[in-house]
Amino acid sequence: MSEEEIKEEEKIEEPVVEELQEPTAEDLEAQIKEYQNKYLGALAETENAKKRMQKEKIDSMQYAIDNIMGDLLLPLDNFEKALSFKEQMSEEVRNWAMGFEMILSQLKESLESNGITPFDSVGKRFDPTMHEAVEVEEISEGEENMIVKEFVRGYKSKERILRPAKVKVTKIKVEGEENE
Repeated sequence: MSEEEIKEEEKIEEPVVEELQEPTAEDLEAQIKEYQNKYLGALAETENAKKRMQKEKIDSMQYAIDNIMGDLLLPLDNFEKALSFKEQMSEEVRNWAMGFEMILSQLKESLESNGITPFDSVGKRFDPTMHEAVEVEEISEGEENMIVKEFVRGYKSKERILRPAKVKVTKIKVEGEENE
């Protein structure tokens, strides 16, 4: 190595030192505002997340209640059907039926206290979101898609349909069509 090269290697570059400037009051105020905005944004996000989680928890609980109560609808229907023959029962069986009517009443109260209510369909226009057409009655005049009979009562929880009503719907008879 030549002397020049050695001198070059030995040369240590002096670090460049930038002068630190003290922040001005305006810079500090701008920085404070930036941190405040970030803090308020994070706080708002946290509050929104809490509210969203609370709503999801309530919705989840409501769906669970709806599902359990929805499972009670079939036995409730069977109770009502069995008790509809009360006039044909013997005196002793009628006394038993009175007890079953009380149980039926309690079941209905449980449903209502959880926001589950039946809805009427007869005389109303067919709505596929609320009704299931299981039979069609052809009529020569009148309004089409009207419900004339309800086979199974429909239930809803607030605005959500738990079980659609099974109904008989009218249809205008078209001349020339044969019954199939």
